[in-house]
Amino acid sequence: MKTREIDYVVWKEDKYYVSRCINVEVSSFGITIEEAIQNLKEAVELYFDGEDKELPVINNVLIGKEVINV
Repeated sequence: MKTREIDYVVWKEDKYYVSRCINVEVSSFGITIEEAIQNLKEAVELYFDGEDKELPVINNVLIGKEVINV
């Protein structure tokens, strides 16, 4: 079993915190930030369970907001 580092973002949606891995398309949620992160770690581990996939490395992360017209 290899150990890898994942990058993620967490935000609040209603009463839950949503966590999303930005290395692969996996997300989870929890009542607390800590729970959301722990659930995400488990979800990413399950995503790779039994698979010989590589976890893409993210070198720089930029999170921003912009105003758009919709």
